[in-house]
Amino acid sequence: MIALSLAEIAEILGGELRLAGADTAATVVDGAVDTDSREMTAGSIFVAKPGETTDGHRFVGAAVEAGAVLAIVEHPVDVEVSQIVVADAVQALADLARAVVARVRAAGSLRIVGITGSNGKTTTKNLLARILQDEGETVAPIRSYNNEVGAPLTMLRVTDTTRFLVSEFGAAGEGSIARLAGLVEPDVAVVLMVGLAHAGGFGGIEATARAKSELVLAARAGGTAVLNIDDPRVWAMHDIADERGMTTVAFGQAPDADVRAEDIAVSADGTSCTVIRGDERLPLHLQVLGAHHVSNALAAIAAAGVLGVPAATAISRLETVEVAERWRMQPMGNERVRIINDAYNASPDSMAAALRTLAQITGPDERTVAVLGAMSELGESAGEEHDRIGLLAVRLNIQRIVVVGAEARRLYLAAVGEGSWDSEAVHLPDQEAAFEYLKNELRDGDRVLVKSSNSVGLRHLGDRLGELFS
Repeated sequence: MIALSLAEIAEILGGELRLAGADTAATVVDGAVDTDSREMTAGSIFVAKPGETTDGHRFVGAAVEAGAVLAIVEHPVDVEVSQIVVADAVQALADLARAVVARVRAAGSLRIVGITGSNGKTTTKNLLARILQDEGETVAPIRSYNNEVGAPLTMLRVTDTTRFLVSEFGAAGEGSIARLAGLVEPDVAVVLMVGLAHAGGFGGIEATARAKSELVLAARAGGTAVLNIDDPRVWAMHDIADERGMTTVAFGQAPDADVRAEDIAVSADGTSCTVIRGDERLPLHLQVLGAHHVSNALAAIAAAGVLGVPAATAISRLETVEVAERWRMQPMGNERVRIINDAYNASPDSMAAALRTLAQITGPDERTVAVLGAMSELGESAGEEHDRIGLLAVRLNIQRIVVVGAEARRLYLAAVGEGSWDSEAVHLPDQEAAFEYLKNELRDGDRVLVKSSNSVGLRHLGDRLGELFS
């Protein structure tokens, strides 16, 4: 974080400053800010956030022992450390992030990119950060820091020398992206897609579209909207951009996209295509598996172009990316048994894309094995969407369908109903049963996809299988 005095922080937060030890109101702090006492280092600031299962105020002492010099609390704590008492710690985190980014932006050349979409946010964030980091100091979220806590924590990593801030915005419901993006008013708003991920929490796909459009509404007037022209709900947001005096850059496979892709090919070695931008036709080979990542790459190239990075330069940097993120189409195992661990999250769109990739990268003498768990937060459409994935797996000729957990049983039943029987499809109660089954079932030449929503936890099963066949 930038250097601020205790008095300045208290004023920003509208809180009560309680000094400890030799501290004065003029004492300056510039360490990292976090809500996790285990992440504290010398000079850091601990935000005591109440949680669902525990309370951050219980860990102020541990934070101080680890190096924290300031605690932001909702009530005073009997620990020898300077404290700022606020009404709401999460709101204080947002207020501090807004003020820090505003100061850096006013003083220098900071450019801010916001990214949202039902799928692909984290991958696109990582791809864009890889492009920008060679241009100057770049701050981007760790993992999927995209909620009311994670997004401000990322913003607070900005320093006086930061040139680019890449923010990822998830949505817990309508209004959440507006609140988060409103903290920084991005210069570039990137919207990837509108799908059924978390649709149960929104009340349907049209509500999801409205939530994603909040990023364009919250971006700086006169900035740039980078929109997926292949998704009608996303492309409709160009009307909002026009009303706000923003430039629109279209990416996708449509002929009139500003940055588009042709000749997409997927293999076990990665994903290739031709990127077309203006008069340029440039080959791109991503080491990241899956045709669906081409769209993410196009979005990153388009956003980087807005920030002055030539397409050829962006592509050369993208080609160095080996894995988009842990547990996202992550190759594991060995040449005999290859594991693709893609179980960080799952929606109907990403599940379908991962299954198609599995089918595309498996040779004629190899066997496809899909280890599938439930897709969460789909609301009333959950049953129908699990049915659809079960049907798709059979129609893609996935040769072994291993369904894990009671919540995914409809996927299994749909696969059996479509013709996957005689042990081609099995339903197992939990990860341990699945591991024992797969340990004996998998053989040389198998290509294995592990896919589920994060809450199901199959990513850990994927890790175990990767270790078993390493």
